[in-house]
Amino acid sequence: MAEKNVTVQLANDHSIPILGLGTWKSKPDEVRKAVIEALEAGYRHIDGAAAYGNEEEVGAGLKEKFSDGTVKREDVFVTTKLWNVDHRPGDVEAACRKSLEKLGLSYVDLYLMHWPFAFQTGKGMAPKGPDGMILADDDIDFVDTWKAMEDLVEKGLTRAIGVSNFNKSQLQRILDLPPKQKICNLQIEITPYLPGNDIKEFCKANGISLTAYSPLGSPDRPLQAGTDPVLLEDPVINEIAKTKGRSPAQIAIRYQIDRGIVVIPKSVTPSRIRENFQVLDFELTSDEVQRIQALDRNFHYITFPASKNAKYYPF
Repeated sequence: MAEKNVTVQLANDHSIPILGLGTWKSKPDEVRKAVIEALEAGYRHIDGAAAYGNEEEVGAGLKEKFSDGTVKREDVFVTTKLWNVDHRPGDVEAACRKSLEKLGLSYVDLYLMHWPFAFQTGKGMAPKGPDGMILADDDIDFVDTWKAMEDLVEKGLTRAIGVSNFNKSQLQRILDLPPKQKICNLQIEITPYLPGNDIKEFCKANGISLTAYSPLGSPDRPLQAGTDPVLLEDPVINEIAKTKGRSPAQIAIRYQIDRGIVVIPKSVTPSRIRENFQVLDFELTSDEVQRIQALDRNFHYITFPASKNAKYYPF
């Protein structure tokens, strides 16, 4: 019997399962099977994005499990994201509809602005200059992109909207509008090495749910430096894992859940997909949470350095 996922209330009438499957870097031929495995294991939250290039395969996995009766559409929380080449207000709806078509859905549960900065259009998904840096379009303000996203809720294309990779001052600019649609979620990198305590408190004060991406330190991320710390080899996490009879990954995931943070570990390996879900039947003690909190290094695994010259670069 699959464990029951718990949920976090959003700022509107909906809620988001606290544990989901991440699909960044999942190859198209692997991600369909990963989605199927996850839904069979009990996951009811799938996180994706247009930029991942695998929405059609994610949709194929969803369709298979809807068709065979494993789950109903209304039982699965699906997130996707607006990519940086589609930030012009007039392009937002078309981009959302394209994602829906690929996913085979009439709506998503959450639509996020993937990054606060826009790219120049007509030059591919990641247009770069001769110096290898991203060609940003600094004339496009993410506030205007947000206003266009608000219309998607009114048209029923998404049940909620939010943002990803925004800092506090960028969130505040939207809050100051004030927005017609509430910021329902912020998705950022959160790990024991980057616990995000300040932004966590900011989001709590403003009714914004928080999602942690790359919670395991994204061991398969691009642009790795040989000096980067390996999260799952951390002695404290491994000591707690041994005490609990759990894996280091399960401890890192449970750490976020015990803090009330939605967490979306990525895997395409069936055994790991199931292992990552088997974290709902135990808790960390307050002492264990504090020991993990003390690992804070303010260390980002994901920084998108090719975009650091963009006006709205968040880090």
